[in-house]
Amino acid sequence: MRFAVPLLLAVCFAIDGHTPAAADDAAARPNVIVILADDLGYADIGVHGGTQIPTPNIDRLAASGVRCTDGYVSCPYCSPTRAGLLTGRYQQRFGHEFNCNPANKRWREIGLPTTETTIADRLAAAGYATGMVGKSHLGYADAYHPLRRGFQEFFGHLAGGHAYFSTSKPFSKNSPLLRGTTPVAETEYLTDALAREAVSFVERHRERPFFLYLAFNAVHTPMEAKPEQLARFAAIADEERRTYAAMTVSLDEAVGRVLDALEAAGVRERTLVFFLSDNGGPTCTDMAKNGSLNTPLRGSKGQTLEGGIRVPFLVSWPGKLPAGTTYGRPVIQLDILPTALAAAGAPVAAEAALDGVDLVPYLSGRRDGPPHEALYWRFGRQSAIRKGNLKLVTWMDRDTEVMSTQLFDLAADVGEAHDLAADRPADVAALTADWRAWNATLAEPLWLDRTKDAAVDAK
Repeated sequence: MRFAVPLLLAVCFAIDGHTPAAADDAAARPNVIVILADDLGYADIGVHGGTQIPTPNIDRLAASGVRCTDGYVSCPYCSPTRAGLLTGRYQQRFGHEFNCNPANKRWREIGLPTTETTIADRLAAAGYATGMVGKSHLGYADAYHPLRRGFQEFFGHLAGGHAYFSTSKPFSKNSPLLRGTTPVAETEYLTDALAREAVSFVERHRERPFFLYLAFNAVHTPMEAKPEQLARFAAIADEERRTYAAMTVSLDEAVGRVLDALEAAGVRERTLVFFLSDNGGPTCTDMAKNGSLNTPLRGSKGQTLEGGIRVPFLVSWPGKLPAGTTYGRPVIQLDILPTALAAAGAPVAAEAALDGVDLVPYLSGRRDGPPHEALYWRFGRQSAIRKGNLKLVTWMDRDTEVMSTQLFDLAADVGEAHDLAADRPADVAALTADWRAWNATLAEPLWLDRTKDAAVDAK
């Protein structure tokens, strides 16, 4: 608690509206909300064809904007994806390749490097009120606390997961629920509590531009659902899937509460909203399975197959982006930072070396061509590159620990069922050379974790 006083002042600064933006400035600059689900299956929302679990609020967000069918994250795992999202840079560039876990002996020393500037840092400097609600998972020491990373308000937890009920056995004894830096007792189901805090942030900052990072821990384990939601899915025989469905409905209702709050505050038309998951659903036996489905994708959280890295990815900005449309070229969570900053009129100097791009010209149809010539992944010994519709992937069967390198044409084979490597050696060689050139620009991991693929194998 060494920085409790200055952080309290920062929170009060945000709450009392000190030096508010002028009315015309507020009208010109949009609010930005990033809603991040945790371990959500690709197949488990209505707009992706899911029929077993109703997600009307996520679906209405999609109907109000653009659904990116080929939306990716830069890691098939929780913490690195969040590091990339908040910085707009491949997290391997600064060594954040693996999770920040209490199991790591150095866990109090590791986290999102303080040399990196976050989206909250940048938007706060541009005059935005900045708040974070939910799961951080970017370090446990004071230096990594959200209130030290550009956020003026924080309600949530620092660990990779948390119990949903106050009566549950704590999911992480090292990570209490916090308001700012102060542990709090919470009586509501956690997903509902996070929605409540997000709605409060919207209501309190409706008069000035704001940035809200709403990082749900749902539908990550532990599998805990409200009884009334479980009752809705009594017909699902599998207990894990039934609980997951109930938890997903609570997540969807929480999204709806935030959208309703924007409309009630009269700011929906000037709010840019992103919705995505931090990785694919965990379907491998060693990945704390939650009952999710990634159909028609192959693979799981923890793998560089599509099921681990392609996620639900929605972008809505009424009047600026076409409603009810889809976008089929590859985009990635690294694009969120430059898109938000461009919308806010807060350009980033080239020296920042961002890997993401402003998506608005592409999603609005004003700019042709792909946002990225190629997308890249490195996760220990696993890797991938997607260039056009070709994807070269080295992935691990997490049950057998067997590594495979395969080539797929995703336009014809989104399920990665037909390996083309033997038939197209020239493509394998070209993509391998491209990936190696990218890999040469990366840092070594600052720490390892206990996953099976925790060693880097530079090809």
